[in-house]
Amino acid sequence: MELYLIQHGEAKSELEDPERPLTAQGTENIKKTARFFKQLSKGIDLIWHSGKKRAEQTAAILKETLGTGIHMEICAGLAPNDDISIIKEKIETAEQDSIALVGHLPHLSRLASDLLTGKREMEIIRFKNAGIVCLSGESQDWKLEWIITPGIV
Repeated sequence: MELYLIQHGEAKSELEDPERPLTAQGTENIKKTARFFKQLSKGIDLIWHSGKKRAEQTAAILKETLGTGIHMEICAGLAPNDDISIIKEKIETAEQDSIALVGHLPHLSRLASDLLTGKREMEIIRFKNAGIVCLSGESQDWKLEWIITPGIV
């Protein structure tokens, strides 16, 4: 399985807009990253997002850029402070070959650390807004394949 961990694009502050949609720069950055990602990937079967406005917008841009045939849905267990065990169980029982998770910090950082080292509190990957981390593997055997950020594409 290929697992793509994607931090949502830059969002407006809560004071500016309580729903925290993407900023213009956040939208542009995820479009740029998604176009580059399209060249690297074999495709995505499923996109799960947290349901928060900024994650949903990021997921929609990714889906639009990568093309049709990708299923996108809200998935419990992807909010910033959710227990990573919820999403780990869903990943382990998923039937898809490639899944993208569009979420938030610190959740994504904890999930990546746990999958790669078994230690969720050890920050081993520094996520960036609109960045994508590719892991491959299954169950207890995950490997880091690559990381892309808007700043390097």
